[in-house]
Amino acid sequence: MMKRPTIRDVAEKAGVSVATTNRVLSGADSVRPATREKVREAAEAIGFYGLGAIAARNNAARPRYRFGVILLQPHRPFYQLVARALMEAAQAQDAFDIELRIEHLEDLSPQNTAERALVLANECDAICMTTAVHPVVTKAIEEIQARRIPVFALISQLAATGQIHYIGLDHWKVGRTAGWAFHNICKSPGKIALLVGNPRFRNQEMNETGFRSYFREHASDFALLEPLSTFESSAVAEEMTERFLSEHPDLAGLYVAGGGISGVLAALRTTGRAGTLVVVGYELMDNVRSALLDGALTLSISHPLAELASEAITGMIKAAGSKEANNSYTKIVPFNLYTRENV
Repeated sequence: MMKRPTIRDVAEKAGVSVATTNRVLSGADSVRPATREKVREAAEAIGFYGLGAIAARNNAARPRYRFGVILLQPHRPFYQLVARALMEAAQAQDAFDIELRIEHLEDLSPQNTAERALVLANECDAICMTTAVHPVVTKAIEEIQARRIPVFALISQLAATGQIHYIGLDHWKVGRTAGWAFHNICKSPGKIALLVGNPRFRNQEMNETGFRSYFREHASDFALLEPLSTFESSAVAEEMTERFLSEHPDLAGLYVAGGGISGVLAALRTTGRAGTLVVVGYELMDNVRSALLDGALTLSISHPLAELASEAITGMIKAAGSKEANNSYTKIVPFNLYTRENV
């Protein structure tokens, strides 16, 4: 008959001392999370009778954090995907117990955004938000930071000099990459239209800056039209796209650098212009995937959502657990490029 595994067997399998294994079993605070998990895995591997107790002690000893997240409107598929990725990233943190409070703001006014951020900060160890830059929002963030609650900007930066942690893309490079695409895909130089959602979103401002920078440097024979704003609305984006197509029947390309991609695609199809000009958009929602496949969209520049979410959760854990007020947890993630050939 095989003898029942003992605490000494668990310790040997885990590569730790018997005393450490006993501390894990008793739920002592002095054991590191990684060591606790190593002991649990060893107990599971050898069939130790106290596995349930170890798992329960480890769960009880895990640091607990509550994080608040503010995203844009709930009806927008991209922000639904972002929320899902954040939830999955939080659940994947074995060494921490993470509770996420995610709010999708229908009302994007600065006053409402600031109010919701302040409320979340009262209940959370750190907050992460996607929002436009505005003095009212900035004041609220300063109040939150003064209470030593970390604030992270997600997708769109909130400060140019690093006072607010940022998780997202290098949007100057995004804009230059879009410029490179038009330069190399258009059969000949022509007019390029540009749609932005709201110039107060710093990511969109940098998209346009990088875009124009590329053309000034490499393709000055293209004519860049003045951008029109969609105000993050699909209906307005559809109207603005129709306006561009009507006023410029010789349009060679359209760069969608902000909100409203579904409205743009609708306008291209209803006017019969889908597939007749180079169109660069963003992200990889279902409607974007379909547009790439049928030729309405030429290229999409997308966030790597799993990596974006993982970096956001990891950054908030580090910031919430740190005693160093001046540490930076900004993380620039690489972007993905999609065409009909790789979706």
